[in-house]
Amino acid sequence: MSMRILYLSQYFFPEAGATQSRAYDMACTWVKMNHDVTMLSEFPNHPSGIIPPEYHGKYIEKSNLDGIEVIRVWVKASPVKNFRNRLLFYLSYMVNAIITGLFLLRGRYDLLYATSPPLFVGGAGLVLSYLKHIPMIFEVRDLWPESAIALGELSNPRSILLAKKLEEMCYRRALQVVVVTKGVYYHLLNRGISSEKLIIIPNGANTDMFSFSIHDRECIRKELQFEEKFIAIYAGIHGLAQNLETILETARLLLDNSKIHFLLIGDGPKKTELISLAASYNLHNLTFLPEKPREQIPLYLSAADIALVPLRKAEVFKVVLPSKIFDAWSCERPVLLSIDGEAREMVETVHGGIFIPPEDPTKMAETLINLMNSPHELDAMGKNGHRYTEQNHSRKALAEKLILHLGKFSKA
Repeated sequence: MSMRILYLSQYFFPEAGATQSRAYDMACTWVKMNHDVTMLSEFPNHPSGIIPPEYHGKYIEKSNLDGIEVIRVWVKASPVKNFRNRLLFYLSYMVNAIITGLFLLRGRYDLLYATSPPLFVGGAGLVLSYLKHIPMIFEVRDLWPESAIALGELSNPRSILLAKKLEEMCYRRALQVVVVTKGVYYHLLNRGISSEKLIIIPNGANTDMFSFSIHDRECIRKELQFEEKFIAIYAGIHGLAQNLETILETARLLLDNSKIHFLLIGDGPKKTELISLAASYNLHNLTFLPEKPREQIPLYLSAADIALVPLRKAEVFKVVLPSKIFDAWSCERPVLLSIDGEAREMVETVHGGIFIPPEDPTKMAETLINLMNSPHELDAMGKNGHRYTEQNHSRKALAEKLILHLGKFSKA
């Protein structure tokens, strides 16, 4: 039975990131299953905070992307990521998504799918669900405001109280709450949300796009002049949560090692500061590359020997399961994981990488030296991860499972 779905995701392609790729892969799969999907998103700007010139002077833009109807709205974006600017950024999307949904979208929708964070996407979903009488599905990819509090992004007691009230309203309104980890599932159960209202659809990889290529490996390594290097790669946002300073400190400890080289790909609010710190350390064993289109990331993963998946040391991160793990595994790359909790349990169970404590450059340096000298172990871990991802974390299979489950909540 075909459905018409209104999908609210503030971040979306061509922006790079896990949120954007998850939304794109979900929507593409649903379209291929003969559902109609309208994506209500922002003018691209994340993580730089700069809206491209082609959007200047516009309030709204409509387009079609691989069968997805994409409606983008203006947001108050800024490269300065302080609390005031972040709040204006999130609120401007919420207000403009509500206005667009109420006055510019025509016809009946069978489901409204709102993905958070930002939590204000849920706020837009609440209003549109209520006023347009659309069943609401609320996706929780990360616990918010808990993660914002842990990162110091949210500290005002009144703001925290309001955020928690909005969060509770989203849970109450939603007919189904989609979570990405077991940890979040049990956290919400303990908060009194019924198990019948919860479903786990974990993060995954586009296993058609992300695959290992020996040709790409050789080409990229030659292009970067890294043919003889052992490459440790980080590809993703350079933000507060990732604590990439640990990677720089590790590179500093390994300056005398001529074999190990660090490759950091992406953009984000911390990148300028990280480049400055690397220059002060004279890190000739570390290379920054700009953000790359998603379809190019498998080339760089193939060129690397191990993928770094770090986060800051915080209790809230013990329930996360980053999609970077599955992207690396899909390309047969093992991971060096600096996240305790659910992610550690999975990596160690799969034997797809090594866990080290977060924010420990000495341990990271020691582990990289040991792994560089264990090529057969690296290869085995990469293949273990690839096999597990193919069987359990294909984005296409997960999207199919989810939409079949959600069909019973639609108005169709």
